[in-house]
Amino acid sequence: MGHVAVLGAGAWGTALAKLLAEKSNEVWIWGRPPEVIEDIEKNHRNNRYLPGFDLPRNLHATEDPERALQGANLVLLAIPSHATRGVLQELNRYIPRGVPLVSATKGIENDSLMLMHQVTLDTLGPECLAMYTTLSGPSFAKEVALRHPTVVAVAGSRREVAQEVQARFSSEVFRVYWSDDLVGVELGGALKNVIAIAAGAGDGMGFGHNSRAAVITRGLNELAKLAVAKGANPLTIAGLAGMGDLVLTCTGELSRNRTVGIELGRGKKLEDILNTLGHVAEGVKTARSAYDLARSLQVEMPITEQVYQVLYHGKSVRDALADLMRRPLLPELDFR
Repeated sequence: MGHVAVLGAGAWGTALAKLLAEKSNEVWIWGRPPEVIEDIEKNHRNNRYLPGFDLPRNLHATEDPERALQGANLVLLAIPSHATRGVLQELNRYIPRGVPLVSATKGIENDSLMLMHQVTLDTLGPECLAMYTTLSGPSFAKEVALRHPTVVAVAGSRREVAQEVQARFSSEVFRVYWSDDLVGVELGGALKNVIAIAAGAGDGMGFGHNSRAAVITRGLNELAKLAVAKGANPLTIAGLAGMGDLVLTCTGELSRNRTVGIELGRGKKLEDILNTLGHVAEGVKTARSAYDLARSLQVEMPITEQVYQVLYHGKSVRDALADLMRRPLLPELDFR
């Protein structure tokens, strides 16, 4: 019958592996930290990245990519976006072709400005597009592991593959909708992390609901503008992978990107924040690629630009806020 291979032993990869194992799939996680792999395999726990959960006995872990991938009938990518290319290059010869390839990674590659499906096809070959899908939406790893009702979207270029993945992941606590808008779903999942840093910064400065609602709403406008410029359906940004994930990440206590923003708003240095975070905050790296991508497409994204200036050029949060509020007065629905 084969098994599911999960590449990435972080919180998100482990939570999705747990979900799939609970559906009676045999699941193998591949990852790097030996202590994490040993903890999963021997103790059926991931105390480093997803503490507090007993993992199913049919969920295994290995540092051997061949053991994880050989004979897999579905491959799930749960790797940080900045590491995706390197991992795929390393594991290319082991990754089976002709089976669904599901990306749960949210980001835009720095320098190349590629979305995750473009990175994957550039690394594994364009023939992989037919089996490639991306899974995104409002979904904290801890709450998925807690079996809290969660609803996400899966997008792919072939409807039948997206629908197969939809069925493979859906359960009584995890509902999946399918989409054919691969670009829109990937952009929404990547850009919401940048806006969440801005929302968190406002919270860290002590502002209230008015400010947060403004960031979310105008952030959604930025997501839609870039999506349109990249050829996506703007209605996708009004759905789970856009508005849904944006609201969650900008308001949820479990949001790492919002946490980065909160600490920046309190005056802490980015390096110190990241050293104590313990997990990857995708929005930090995505802020640079989103800023560069917007400039290359001549799309105005003022919140994204200010987050980039704060993260990469040492601009103060207070000065960034002042520049946002003093911008020229414009109509609300301006898609330039």
